[in-house]
Amino acid sequence: MSNHQNHTFHLVNQSPWPLTGALSALTLTSGLVNWFHNFNINLFTLGFILMLLTMIQWWRDIIRESTFQGCHTLKVSLGMRWGMILFITSEVLFFVSFFWAFFHSSLSPTMEIGCTWPPQGIYAFNPLQIPLLNTIILLSSGISITWSHHALLKNNFSQTIQSLTITAILGIYFTILQGFEYIEAPFSIADSIYGSSFFMATGFHGLHVIIGTIFIISMVFRLKKLHFSNQHHFGFEAAAWYWHFVDVVWLFLYISIYWWGN
Repeated sequence: MSNHQNHTFHLVNQSPWPLTGALSALTLTSGLVNWFHNFNINLFTLGFILMLLTMIQWWRDIIRESTFQGCHTLKVSLGMRWGMILFITSEVLFFVSFFWAFFHSSLSPTMEIGCTWPPQGIYAFNPLQIPLLNTIILLSSGISITWSHHALLKNNFSQTIQSLTITAILGIYFTILQGFEYIEAPFSIADSIYGSSFFMATGFHGLHVIIGTIFIISMVFRLKKLHFSNQHHFGFEAAAWYWHFVDVVWLFLYISIYWWGN
């Protein structure tokens, strides 16, 4: 049977990775519940390892299809762009829920927390210390990844790799500083609605920074293997879009939670 196709769409081959991904997600979630209730991390570790292996194998196939087999035509790339836009939109709405909870509680503090914000007994962070430094770091990383994109469009691969590496280093530096901030925090996630909303919002943002950093590091390796050109580099663009989204969310976090909410 001929493999020739008369359309521009990519019909993927049969793959085991959706099934293994679903099973690993089930194992990971069940392990997380077991960890919380029974303080046993074994099932969670197994689920995490299975999820990691699935992602590596699945993304390997996608890289092979796009870079070496030429399956990602202009029509396919357009669909992937819309998919990434919708994904980022869903992430925006995810963070809107945390901001909604924060402003709902801070604009009208209840009697249970002393009718004040921050609640009585809560000593909030100074916004001019680590939070301001983290803001400068993320804004600088946004500049460096934009520089990297423009260098790629000019076919300057050395500057593309250098500036993207700087972005990854800044992302790692941000994560280290946020971890230090959590260690030194004078309150915990159990300290009223302030602690819950603070650690949920900033914690999930920190998780997104870690994911974005891994995304960018993988793009550095792909650039070194010459997987991209100035005309065909959607993987790079997706990483840049995601990183700019992370930057914008942090600006809202800094202004609302660290500065206004303080």
